[in-house]
Amino acid sequence: MASTLNNCPAPAKLNLFLHVTGRRPDGYHLLQTVFQLLDHGDMLHFERRNDGAIRRTTPVAGVPEESDLIVRAAQLLKSAVRDGAHLGANIAIDKRLPMGGGLGGGSSDAATTLMALNHLWQTDLSRADLMALGLKLGADVPFFIFGHNAFAEGVGEALQPVATPDCWYVVIEPGVVVPTAAIFSDSELTRNTKPVRITDFSKAHTGFGKNDLQVVATKLFPPIAEAIEWLRQYGDARMTGSGACVFCLFKQEHQAEAVLAAVRETGQANWKAWKAKAIGRHPLSHLLKS
Repeated sequence: MASTLNNCPAPAKLNLFLHVTGRRPDGYHLLQTVFQLLDHGDMLHFERRNDGAIRRTTPVAGVPEESDLIVRAAQLLKSAVRDGAHLGANIAIDKRLPMGGGLGGGSSDAATTLMALNHLWQTDLSRADLMALGLKLGADVPFFIFGHNAFAEGVGEALQPVATPDCWYVVIEPGVVVPTAAIFSDSELTRNTKPVRITDFSKAHTGFGKNDLQVVATKLFPPIAEAIEWLRQYGDARMTGSGACVFCLFKQEHQAEAVLAAVRETGQANWKAWKAKAIGRHPLSHLLKS
């Protein structure tokens, strides 16, 4: 029985568009979006323990161990299996994705934890089982376990696989952290965008729709607006999720490289920029039963 599982990717996601179509009686917003996986993200490492303890062995600034989605995901998986009291793990993380960036970093970390520990602990839960557990941790977690780029509805948990362009993205982190609750609670947020169909996106691919959260985020956090305005000289730049990161699509890697060089020339000390390739499947999908 393996005792370690190292170099487990937790990829970033982009929202290629994000529409708010309504609001449920419990206050949760109804969304439509397309989630795109990237070949850039965090990296997690797992070591099995047999004393029932869950330990995060690397510090994460601003995130206490007990409230970290990584630790909460491991505890949730333990509680979901019979005779799981002895199951434990040491978990290390190489953190690359920013908090409050709209890239799904915490959700992706939680999903990777569920998939990796399900394999390491041999708990043998199905993909559907893990997706149901993941939804208890956050609306984006099931997508990463789903494992494919997806057209999502509901609060983000109703997923259909969708084909997306084979391309590169430039992502700019504009140096601000956006609290999701502040965006969704703003009185100026559009909450009645007309629903679309998956075929509408599939026909258009690039440049489809908009991000309804962007108007509010750019009002509250001007650096986001500045990054979008600058990146728009190269294409259809927009914000992902509730912010703060913005992105633009490029067909070729050399085009993305040229834009990264231009970012460095702006002298924007607070900007961090990087390129990533679009991928079609989660790198850990092979660990799960369908």
